Amino acid sequence: MIKQVIKRIIFGTFTIAVAASLLTACSRATGNKVVIKGSTTVLPVTQKTAEAFRALNKISITIEGSGSGNGIKALIDGTCDIANSSREMKPEELKSARDKGKAVKEIAIAVDMIVPVVNPSNSVKEINMAQLKAIYDGSITSWKQLGGKDENIVVISRDTSSGTYEIWNERVMKKKDVRKDALLQASNGAIISAVAGNPRAIGYVGFGYIDSSVKPLKVDKVEATIDNGKSGIYPISRKLYMYVDENRVSAETQKYIDYVLSADGQRLVKEAGFIPVK
Repeated sequence: MIKQVIKRIIFGTFTIAVAASLLTACSRATGNKVVIKGSTTVLPVTQKTAEAFRALNKISITIEGSGSGNGIKALIDGTCDIANSSREMKPEELKSARDKGKAVKEIAIAVDMIVPVVNPSNSVKEINMAQLKAIYDGSITSWKQLGGKDENIVVISRDTSSGTYEIWNERVMKKKDVRKDALLQASNGAIISAVAGNPRAIGYVGFGYIDSSVKPLKVDKVEATIDNGKSGIYPISRKLYMYVDENRVSAETQKYIDYVLSADGQRLVKEAGFIPVK
């Protein structure tokens, strides 16, 4: 249910106030609050674990999904307690953090797969890495070239602030630019909605976002399953992270992170559609 709601969020930045308003007002006065910003891919895990955590603790958690790069920037600027990221921090980001006196700690909380998806009406069932690159750089422009209908391919991609885009750019595109007419979306949910509404479209999303409104494609003959992601057989796998500044980790923040990594928290990671790290 939670995952279905998230998938329908179409535009950009949004904030989910996890705590009730009375608790939020109280916690602001006492500092009993955790602010989380960043990756929309990590959002389902964060929302699920935050809701369960709040049921056990009188701690307010505010969650904003605006992309991995924006979350990391917020951590460096000191405007959040946890930065969610679907990629590792870049060397220049780590340097910027050090220059501002931040002691960044990386915490892997889940494993994910980036999965190409098409409209369920599309007859194409599988694709290889070379074909994916060719679609996204413009070398392949028709579904007929892939055994489908004689129709132009509508290419949908994440924007450049996305950690998912960064992984796609590195693993699939080999750092070559996505074609200029690609339709850029600000979240996994936006891509799901766009592909579900267009029979000629192709997009890519985190594994936890896949539902019956789209059809996942096998990549290099490998299906995106939890077992294939955990074993590393699936070719576009990655870890999901939470980053903190060790110089300002509050007791509340640490308690929440410990919960995410606990047996209960990792069970919720799996329920959210991702692969536990423990």
